[in-house]
Amino acid sequence: MENLVNKKINDLVSEDYVFGYVLHYFGVSFYDYPENTLEEVCIQRGLDVQQLQRELESIRKPSLTRNNLSNYPVDLIIQYLKHAHHRFICQKLPYMARLIEDLNEDLIPNAGLVRDLKVLFPLFVEDFIHHIHEEEDTLFKYVMTLQRASVGDYHWGSLYYQMKKYSMSFFALDHHSHDDEMRGIREFTRDYELGKNPTLHLQVLFSELEALEEDLKVHAQIEDELLMPKGLRLENLVKEMLRRQAKNN
Repeated sequence: MENLVNKKINDLVSEDYVFGYVLHYFGVSFYDYPENTLEEVCIQRGLDVQQLQRELESIRKPSLTRNNLSNYPVDLIIQYLKHAHHRFICQKLPYMARLIEDLNEDLIPNAGLVRDLKVLFPLFVEDFIHHIHEEEDTLFKYVMTLQRASVGDYHWGSLYYQMKKYSMSFFALDHHSHDDEMRGIREFTRDYELGKNPTLHLQVLFSELEALEEDLKVHAQIEDELLMPKGLRLENLVKEMLRRQAKNN
């Protein structure tokens, strides 16, 4: 990283595509400054080179894994999932949308692919965001209701209504129907096939799409293998607790 400031933007992003996102985070589109060095861009845009370098290093640090999360209580798992949702909506998706919007059809052999992506991706984003909000307002809310009820913090009428309306088995079935959310884009791009002589811009975009798909797979695994089982155990615990309470009354 010592010679970072003297490298051309094109070379930096070619070495590590994540740098494209870091530049975007600082308000710089890497494809607008391909032959400029990092130092030159920072001078032009009034950016702190050292701060940008620190951001690059921090974004590459390993994050929590499924194994790390397995011992966490359900409320912290939900907090982690909500943070991931925020990152998808506020960071990754806008970045990819910008990459697609700025694709130059004249430089891409398959111009039709570019035009279609500009139509398809916003539809994917709209559906994805709707799914996330729905999940937070139903599944996450229900599990947190169960968690609070398990320690005696509940209103009988509200809890009864929630458990009549929802169940963990319902959410599990519904969740599987939303698996593989990127299937349409993956098939449309032929498994992110770049073709001959792809531009760096297209390489970065397809790399980001593949990375998003992998992130969503891990996200779904955390929900399926950690959140759902923990939610089911809470649900069974609360049902038994309510049965005992009804029997005593």
